[in-house]
Amino acid sequence: MNSSVERLVFIGVICIAGARAQNLSVKWEELTAADFQKAIGKSQGTCVLPFGIIEKHGPQLPLGTDLINVRYVSQHAAEQEYAVIFPEYYFGQIFEAKHEPGTVAYSARMQMELLQETTDEMARNGCKKVLIVNGHGGNNNFLPYFAQSQLAALRDYVVYVFSHARYPAGRPALKSTVDMHAGESETSHTMISRPDLVHLDRAASESGGDQKRLNLPEGVYTGIWWYARFPNHYAGEGAAATRELGEFDMKAWTDQVAGAIRAVKADQESLRLQTEFFEGSKHPIETKQ
Repeated sequence: MNSSVERLVFIGVICIAGARAQNLSVKWEELTAADFQKAIGKSQGTCVLPFGIIEKHGPQLPLGTDLINVRYVSQHAAEQEYAVIFPEYYFGQIFEAKHEPGTVAYSARMQMELLQETTDEMARNGCKKVLIVNGHGGNNNFLPYFAQSQLAALRDYVVYVFSHARYPAGRPALKSTVDMHAGESETSHTMISRPDLVHLDRAASESGGDQKRLNLPEGVYTGIWWYARFPNHYAGEGAAATRELGEFDMKAWTDQVAGAIRAVKADQESLRLQTEFFEGSKHPIETKQ
């Protein structure tokens, strides 16, 4: 092989390697060890933990709906603003659906310990900014509490939580009055993320109506409230779903997660303040008043 050909081959190899470096997968599990190192550098240590659940979603949607949708959104957001996405995670709060087939409900202690060890391991691997993107309503209280619990001990990383999307003006009008779980919106979302798993013809086979079986004053809470209102673990009318609504919502959700990734990357204060707080908490009697 002459020198000019060898030079061209060498340049080709370099170009391919460079292209691969620029086109790193956003998915943790798809990266080689060497590419993972590059990905952490490219992401500036920012990693996303899409948080789903395994539970019934009416008669028409798959058990993994929350996980499927939140991973779809996280992947597309990370392709806008690069970040490394942790593998499938569904170890959250879902006691209210234990009576339904297919539900996987871990103990409260296990939920906390497993999530703490997971974020600790993410940080040990270079994820100094962990953005948890919640895809399940049952985690709305659990995840902020977990984030608050990070102040219990000194850590060299920060946990952020993105709870839910806020839809902008122009959203297609809903046809249904109840739309809380496996209803018009969630079914529309899954028509975008995994249309092959949506059985729209089954959506009306069960009632998603509010049974109103409790009569307690405002401000009084009990854990059985969801079962009292929606014993079929279905709250809404999935049959009203449309691709138009799904496309609008999933784009808005994706854009907002991408914005959250950008904000987390740019944040230089949280870890500094977290460290300052912990140092002060060791000797509160010395805190200036």
